[in-house]
Amino acid sequence: MEPAPGATEMQPSTQEEMFKTSDGCPIAFRLRAARNIDAPRIVLIHSLALDGSVWDGVAARLADQAVLLTYDCRGHGKSDRRAETFTTELFARDLAELLDHVGWTSATVAGCSMGGCVAQAFAGLYPSRVSGLGLIDTTAWYGEDAPKNWRERAATARSNGLKGMVEFQATRWFSDPFRTIHPELVKVMAEIFLGNDLDCYAATCVMLGDADLRHLLPALRVPVAVIVGEEDYATPVAMAQALHEAIRGSTLTIIPGGRHLTPVECPEQIASQLLTLLKRVGSQQAAAEA
Repeated sequence: MEPAPGATEMQPSTQEEMFKTSDGCPIAFRLRAARNIDAPRIVLIHSLALDGSVWDGVAARLADQAVLLTYDCRGHGKSDRRAETFTTELFARDLAELLDHVGWTSATVAGCSMGGCVAQAFAGLYPSRVSGLGLIDTTAWYGEDAPKNWRERAATARSNGLKGMVEFQATRWFSDPFRTIHPELVKVMAEIFLGNDLDCYAATCVMLGDADLRHLLPALRVPVAVIVGEEDYATPVAMAQALHEAIRGSTLTIIPGGRHLTPVECPEQIASQLLTLLKRVGSQQAAAEA
């Protein structure tokens, strides 16, 4: 039976653990092994105010085809929620230390929305540790007004609470038909969103508003897949096209009808695109070794 979008498929070889970063921040992560010891490795990074579970539907479809590492970024999910200054560089360092912890020298890294920004920062700071890059519903830069707009979003959350924002968020995350057909998944994502710490949410908003990763893109030399939902209003198709044009040799895929959380709304398409990316990575590595 085909797994439902977002379905969690726990494998016997799945590990759920915690580790502490060099500055003492506990990070929750999940490592899903594959039966094939030669399976490629991929890290999946979630979006703002959610957690690693946004990848459950994709992970179910990649089972035994890749070794999967998902985690909750600092300030999110089950990871530590200390309020501090967040930067994409800090989040990238957390990933580098997580890879050290699990013993991975390198991996393909894919991120959705905020996770895509972290993936770009990681690729720029640790290029030897990235074998491929998946940039999903994301951007390198939110524009000149971003610092102001994202600080306003943080202020709105503080004044009105996250409950006052969740209905709007759901319409940005998912298409109208998806919200009608899968209300249970919308509810799960909404509950994760509502469970956020306001200070950490505000700090992450400031991070995204200040992020400008465009200078990193021309130096990327690994296979890159840029993927975006056709109806993504948060990081629209134009932003994905800008990424594609700035990254030499990248591919651009627009998912019909998808909005901002395509890993949840369109897990089959995302899994397929990531498998294609992993094949490109394998081909590049084989060519380099020939």
